[in-house]
Amino acid sequence: MFDLLNKALARATAEGATYADVRGVASTGEDLVVRNGRLAGLDASESVGLAVRVLAEGAWGFAATHRQDPAEVERAAERAVAMARAVATQQRAPVQLAAQDPQVGEWISPRDIDPLDVPLEEKIALLTECDDLLRTDKRIVATSCSVSTATEETWFVSGEGAHWHQETGRTGGGVSATAVEGSECQVRSYPNSFGGNYGQAGWEFVLGLDLPGHCERVREEALALLSAEPCPGGEHDMILMGNQLALQIHESCGHPSEFDRVMGHEIDLAGGSFLTPGKRGRFVYGSDLVNLVADHDRPGGLATQAFDDDGVPAGRWHVVKDGVFQAHFTNREWAEGAGEETSRGANRAEGWESPPIIRIPNLSLEAGEGDLDSLVASTESGLLLDGVKTWSIDQRRLNFQFTCEAAWEIKDGRRGRLFKNPTYQGTTPSFWASCDAICGEDEWTLWGVPNCGKGNPMQVAEMSHGASPARFRGVTFVSVASES
Repeated sequence: MFDLLNKALARATAEGATYADVRGVASTGEDLVVRNGRLAGLDASESVGLAVRVLAEGAWGFAATHRQDPAEVERAAERAVAMARAVATQQRAPVQLAAQDPQVGEWISPRDIDPLDVPLEEKIALLTECDDLLRTDKRIVATSCSVSTATEETWFVSGEGAHWHQETGRTGGGVSATAVEGSECQVRSYPNSFGGNYGQAGWEFVLGLDLPGHCERVREEALALLSAEPCPGGEHDMILMGNQLALQIHESCGHPSEFDRVMGHEIDLAGGSFLTPGKRGRFVYGSDLVNLVADHDRPGGLATQAFDDDGVPAGRWHVVKDGVFQAHFTNREWAEGAGEETSRGANRAEGWESPPIIRIPNLSLEAGEGDLDSLVASTESGLLLDGVKTWSIDQRRLNFQFTCEAAWEIKDGRRGRLFKNPTYQGTTPSFWASCDAICGEDEWTLWGVPNCGKGNPMQVAEMSHGASPARFRGVTFVSVASES
């Protein structure tokens, strides 16, 4: 692969590129789904290609090809330079890249059991067992039991001397049950909705989830929600479990910190951000308990890697420290605009056919102290929410509304009645300012997001958000009688 990359690099330089990098990407994936007693999905994919990115006359050019022959990769380099020159005629200011020492190396994400070595029959048997456990009551009208694996291998060279190779692999899965009675419809899932949880690991990650061991609880809670009272409206203290808190981090902290979004480059599709450049180092994002750390080196994180697609090495930094906003996510192009000399290494592309853009790294809320039982015991009155259901957030990532799968009443420090359709609202800074307790390391879990969409055309990226259950005071709830 490196021979092909170097041929494309040489051609781009000969055509007049002042900067060039070339990526080779090979990816594989496997997705299995059992629904309602039947194998509903069995998809396997493979893709290999090469991408050339150049600067010429101060503008970006990009071209890609799936053909792996010298003549074709050289033609791709020529197309990339021609595109850059065409863009330069309409560009207001030339692109300036932050300095970066060229990286040389190799990195492969660890895994104990290669998912592709696990027999297909074994995977289907696991999902079928889960499906059978979920469907023991006729009111369970729909089930979904799934596992998913993916690997991506990348080779990278640049005109600055970068030369590296890395391979990442992730695995995950989950189960869900939909219960219906009359006009009422309710869903419970484990370990999270929308396919479960994912980690950069091998098949051992799925085994560690113990999906069959949680099916009975998922089924019984879905059934119990059918007759549960609607979650009451008004202001309530709220404890969020980690799966919902991970989504809250993603939507109200991750996306607004993307600096290209701050500068309006995503406004047509994914929206902008309230985190303008002047807020860095002075804006109060939340209470002094709130510490949000971004990284590309956390073990198991879906965004963990040795290098980003600018060739910047992995790092770790505070996005929010003691409640104060510290830094955006940047690449080499946007670092200077964000007031920094070097990139934060957040440039990633989906596969070989797309140019890299700024993406959310792993972003986690650092743990506090104590366990969930102690947090509940210290809450006189409130609600405990679990499971992602639906959500919306405005284009500047300020005003939001989330609905969870289930809520439990907390009264006099004890968990009580089950409520359906818990729906809370807020604005990002005031919500995080209301955080007054975070559970400790023993309750902390890394939640994988395998389907974050951004860009035009759309690209999908993966990242993880770590969180322990946390309490928020005086949160506004909206009473929703039924989701039917």
